[in-house]
Amino acid sequence: MFKSSRTSRRLALTGLAAASALVLAACGGGSEEAEGPSANEDGVTTLTVGATPVPHGQILQYVSEELGPDAGLEIDIVEFDDYQLPNRQMDEGNLDANYFQHIPFLEQQIEDHGYEISHGEGVHIEPYALFSSQHDNVEDIDEGATIGITSDAGNQPRALLLLEAVGLLQDIDEDSAALTLTEEQNPLGLQFEENPPEILAQVVDDNAIDAAIINGNYFLEAGLDVNDALIVEEADDSPYANVLAWNTSSDGNEAIQKLDELLHSQEVADYITETWPEGEIIPATPSE
Repeated sequence: MFKSSRTSRRLALTGLAAASALVLAACGGGSEEAEGPSANEDGVTTLTVGATPVPHGQILQYVSEELGPDAGLEIDIVEFDDYQLPNRQMDEGNLDANYFQHIPFLEQQIEDHGYEISHGEGVHIEPYALFSSQHDNVEDIDEGATIGITSDAGNQPRALLLLEAVGLLQDIDEDSAALTLTEEQNPLGLQFEENPPEILAQVVDDNAIDAAIINGNYFLEAGLDVNDALIVEEADDSPYANVLAWNTSSDGNEAIQKLDELLHSQEVADYITETWPEGEIIPATPSE
């Protein structure tokens, strides 16, 4: 369910760097310094970072190639298609950090699994969008229509709020769930088909589905055009900005903090704006 984006040679180098970090940690037995990777003899630190391929992997690749050398950072990107894996892999010590999630999702993961994870400020926003192969306008969605929605409890309220924004639902809050909506909240009697978020783009063409709510990274991977969406989530003041996260035991690790700093640089904001000019991906801090 996950793969490295580097060549085998790069992975071998990463393994050596990780081994060096372990040796250094062992030698510092009584130290209270932050855990995490240390620089090698050339002053370069290799970070192993979990990410979904689009856009997180692409953004990390840009940072690694364009900004990393001057910062003394090398990034080994491990790609995931399943949202449940990056935090688990990080908790098990297989990743130094991850970059794939927004804070409400992370908070739900911490509540569900007891992870001890810290995070930086928002880097970018991936708007949710409603796609349909059956209808050309939101107004065409009738009573009893079937909507494809994420099965992820941490993201369902966000998807439901998008439907509320166009008048299909009402009185939605952060605790709302698709399968427990009241008649007052769901006056049209919409039916919901829950799917893992990574396959929602595949159900858009299903004749049994009137529309599906899809996250930005997944509709990009599927080749869907944001301009074809029936509605796109507003990004202003969004609480769903994606963040860099790391184990709390690594708080203060210089390499991780440097990566977080680079992700918030003007260069990265400009890269996001230029790579996704239609607003499919939006920097949390707009480019100047």
